[in-house]
Amino acid sequence: MHTLFTHMEQPRHATEADMPRVLELIQALADYEKEPDAVEITIEDLIRDGFGEQPKFTCFVIEVDNNVEGLALVYPRYSTWKGPVIHLEDLIVNETFRGHGLGTLLLNEVVKYGHSIGVKRICWEVLDWNESAITFYEKKGANVMRDWDVVQLDEAGIKNYISSIN
Repeated sequence: MHTLFTHMEQPRHATEADMPRVLELIQALADYEKEPDAVEITIEDLIRDGFGEQPKFTCFVIEVDNNVEGLALVYPRYSTWKGPVIHLEDLIVNETFRGHGLGTLLLNEVVKYGHSIGVKRICWEVLDWNESAITFYEKKGANVMRDWDVVQLDEAGIKNYISSIN
């Protein structure tokens, strides 16, 4: 396989200094998922939420030729059936570098991290039209549960719900 780069690092924990590039990759994912206006988070939000006294997430990044070209962001959850779990919110690889093993290295890092902290499950969502991602995850042994639907209340939905119960 022809590579586009000369040097790829192993994944590492992200730092505050990585957050501008992390936000760029998040926006690129939103564009890819046909939601270009959906990203509301800022660099300051990422720094506050990921590096404060009680971090809300753990982020891993991978560098190619000294540039962050991929990330995996996870956070803790709790399963009433299984106990502690982590949720993989996003696994993003810059489109230019897909197919070169970065996604595998990032997913490996997430699984090693989850194992090291004793979680009973790692879970995430994938869009039903993203067949390349589904195939990638299934090849890694993940169970893509097509009989479950994602349910969300967005910020407006939360406000409407609250106003209906007051």
